[in-house]
Amino acid sequence: MTHISHRQLFLKHLAPTSDSPIMVEVERANGIYLYDPDGRQYIDLISGIGVSVLGHNHPEVVSAVIEQAQKHMHVMAYGEFIQSPQVMLAQALAKTLPPSLDSVFLVNSGSEAAEGAMKLAHRYTGRHEIIACQDSYHGATLGALSLGSHEEFKRPFRPLVPGIRHIRFGNESDLEQITDKTAAVFVETVQGEGGIRIATKSWFEKLSQKCTNTGTLLILDEIQCGFGRTGRFWAFEHYGIIPDVLLTAKGLGGGMPIGAFIASSNIMAVFKTNPVLGHITTFGGHPVSAAAACATIDVLQRENYIEEVAHKATLLTQILKHPAIKEIRHLGLMMAVQFDTFSQIDKIIHKALANGLINDWFLFCDNAIRIAPPLIISEKELITAGELFLKSIDETL
Repeated sequence: MTHISHRQLFLKHLAPTSDSPIMVEVERANGIYLYDPDGRQYIDLISGIGVSVLGHNHPEVVSAVIEQAQKHMHVMAYGEFIQSPQVMLAQALAKTLPPSLDSVFLVNSGSEAAEGAMKLAHRYTGRHEIIACQDSYHGATLGALSLGSHEEFKRPFRPLVPGIRHIRFGNESDLEQITDKTAAVFVETVQGEGGIRIATKSWFEKLSQKCTNTGTLLILDEIQCGFGRTGRFWAFEHYGIIPDVLLTAKGLGGGMPIGAFIASSNIMAVFKTNPVLGHITTFGGHPVSAAAACATIDVLQRENYIEEVAHKATLLTQILKHPAIKEIRHLGLMMAVQFDTFSQIDKIIHKALANGLINDWFLFCDNAIRIAPPLIISEKELITAGELFLKSIDETL
């Protein structure tokens, strides 16, 4: 019988997302490292795109998964039965947030969190206009895609959700477009796929005030930038504002799939009537994922990983000195390393992979390389990763 490799099966049966997948075959993962079947080690410098804040296979997360799986897995659609992992996670999230953000709707992913928040904004305000930012990314489902601004991603899937307009992230004059007809403004607290773009505290304060004045919901997307990535548990803590709705996913599950949109009990109550079951999900807040998320929050709050982010980010920027690097933009360990062209970064990323370092680029910024390592990365590991990155640049350019 002819042996068919995993690589062949991958190409034959898994639905593709591009013509050039990375194609690293992962046999196991631990800490900041991935290992292929030959035992080759790779440093994961992007945390599975912002997911593995505690690295891979953190023992407390794994233990929580095993313990919950032995008790029960799915038993009923979300919101009907009382399940300990769900209620404990909702309480744990609420404790990290201001009192107004006390009602947690658990879903399966970031895209679903964005979709739920869009429905919530329409239902709560009775309005139909939504404003998002240029170069934003909120997911790939039809509604979440509609929030994005890049036509090359949207055009093949039109018609999309109507009534969505875009303003420039960080531009104060554009805030005048928010009116009493606007249901919600969706904003990434730090723009991820736009190439780590950061707005001023003043802009966020004026945005928040404008939303308050017009009765518009301020919806902050912290799917990438939350969970300690920026040096605060939530990125909005840097700006002295409080959103009406908060989106989270990625790092929330410590490697397990889960997301949430969070609002006040008063806002979230609109889903109960007219119609009843205004928003529902079968697997949202799956008990195993919820248990993993509880463990992730517990570790982040008990250890000093978030407090160490700023120092580690400074160390890494000091290491990454090279004539080819034009700029480094970052808030904490959410970083974009800017080069001249996509051709350069494409070659550097492939060379880095050959050197055992996993990097990535951004959807809407094709001349910068993403760096977002697990928060558990040590100074020694950070130095090693930085040196491998510089070596890859030199060998490429």
